[in-house]
Amino acid sequence: MLNELPPPLPIRTLLFVPGSRPERFAKAIASGADAVILDLEDAVAATDKVMARDAVCAWLKASAPNQHAAPERVGPFVIVRINARDTPYFHDDLAALQNLRALGVHGLMLPKCDQASDLLALPDVGYWPMIESARGLANAEAIGSAPGVQRLVFGSFDFQVDLGLDADASETELAPYRAQLVLSSRLAGLAAPVDGVTTAWNDDAVLTQAVQRALRQGFGAKLCIHPRQIPVVHAAMQPSEAELLHARRVLEAALAVDGAAVALDSSMVDRPIILRAQAVLGRNRSG
Repeated sequence: MLNELPPPLPIRTLLFVPGSRPERFAKAIASGADAVILDLEDAVAATDKVMARDAVCAWLKASAPNQHAAPERVGPFVIVRINARDTPYFHDDLAALQNLRALGVHGLMLPKCDQASDLLALPDVGYWPMIESARGLANAEAIGSAPGVQRLVFGSFDFQVDLGLDADASETELAPYRAQLVLSSRLAGLAAPVDGVTTAWNDDAVLTQAVQRALRQGFGAKLCIHPRQIPVVHAAMQPSEAELLHARRVLEAALAVDGAAVALDSSMVDRPIILRAQAVLGRNRSG
């Protein structure tokens, strides 16, 4: 069964599951991901689009939350990624996905979002626009400022294709574009954006490096394509014990002087350092 309430903490992991594979839906829900994306777009072949849409709708209706369920029940966000506006499947996707909230869906992911007007006439649910082109990145602040937008999502592979890039494993070539997306999210008043997928689903070292790089660059969540990526991403996003200890000491020192600047370990602690310490503790999921 889907759960009625969204998770109380910020979303870190979003797991794709192909809409054409309904036998995987329940496993995705139980994967530990903070959000599950029922995908009608890239993960589904053109010949399976209608079948996938029907399967997603049928599963959502069968798994719709019980309105009398205990309010403390929580679980993963459920997001549906529809097909892009310029495809022949877009309007049929919208027609099939009416009254999303009653079906336990928390968000709608729109691929190839190039401008704020792409979000018009969508169902009344939170939007997760995917920035996958030069035009989308140029309009990212306006897109992020549109009503109902929850977070911006970086479609890094389609973005490379659009700009003719060929990033290596370090993805150094994408750093300036990631920075622009982080800046646009901040200017739009949104939480840190969602980083794109890492295709090496069974290489923990590569995935860990990708997550740590994304965190350093200002991202706050990661798209995943396999359930085994979830614990790896969560571990990579968890601050170390040393980082947590230092953050606690910073806040204790600041509290002792009522937030004024104070010396700690031969360094000055002022407001930016305090805010950084609070951010570190905010990423702590160890209890």
